[in-house]
Amino acid sequence: MSTGTDHCERPLRAVIFDLDGVIYRGKTALPHAAEAVAWSRERGLAVRFLTNNSTVTRQEYSRRLEAFGIPTPAEHVMTSAYATALYLKSRGDDGAKVYVVGEGGLREEIAALGFEVLPPLRTDGARYVAVGMDRAFNYDLLRSAMAAILAGAEFVASNRDATFPVENGLLPGGGTIVSAIETAVGSPPILVGKPTPRMLELLLVDIGCEPDEAIIVGDRLDTDIKIGRAAGAHTALVLTGISSADDARDAPEDRRPEWVISTLAQLLPILAERIA
Repeated sequence: MSTGTDHCERPLRAVIFDLDGVIYRGKTALPHAAEAVAWSRERGLAVRFLTNNSTVTRQEYSRRLEAFGIPTPAEHVMTSAYATALYLKSRGDDGAKVYVVGEGGLREEIAALGFEVLPPLRTDGARYVAVGMDRAFNYDLLRSAMAAILAGAEFVASNRDATFPVENGLLPGGGTIVSAIETAVGSPPILVGKPTPRMLELLLVDIGCEPDEAIIVGDRLDTDIKIGRAAGAHTALVLTGISSADDARDAPEDRRPEWVISTLAQLLPILAERIA
């Protein structure tokens, strides 16, 4: 189902897929995911993956995709964890101390770019507090993050997703943890992940294409579709994750996808009409 006008002026050169709710839910691959990726690659489209999930590294996502029959180099995956590390690098504080409220992916991507990741509950000298999904989050971590930010550390959020989809429903997302810290400190974070443009801009530069030569395929109106619309890319909402067809119909203009599809099988004819 199309919900917008066809504004395609140039052929598509790239397909950018979200992961959770698009390629898989939890540990289960979604129907037609491997087929859609393989079909796109066979026709010369650049395929990339763009996720707000910060819990694991790009290398781990590469291994997960391989297990789902979608072999992908780590360099073709952009995560909010890696984007957060790149943001910190752009600040020019090489080797600075970072207090992380998050899981291995966020900690490892930040450490890999030369920052000193502080041990849990140790915030002395922290220049940044980087926050993402943390399934071990507790009051002591909240208290430590609050103390570091109030002492002058910059508050950086990898994403603000309130939920994420798994096989049998939804779980609380990293945004719930970000909101708890924001409430404690009384000020919002610098947001790195979708729908801010940083991650998508990095991918488009890597591919070497303009936004209107790419299509974003996602399951969330407030992140995937919003980032695509803001950038001027094409957008398709797949109904295997968070947002519904009713949500798309009632969405404000900046979150309204061009196409709404039930599964990734319905993506292929859309792509076929728009390939050079």
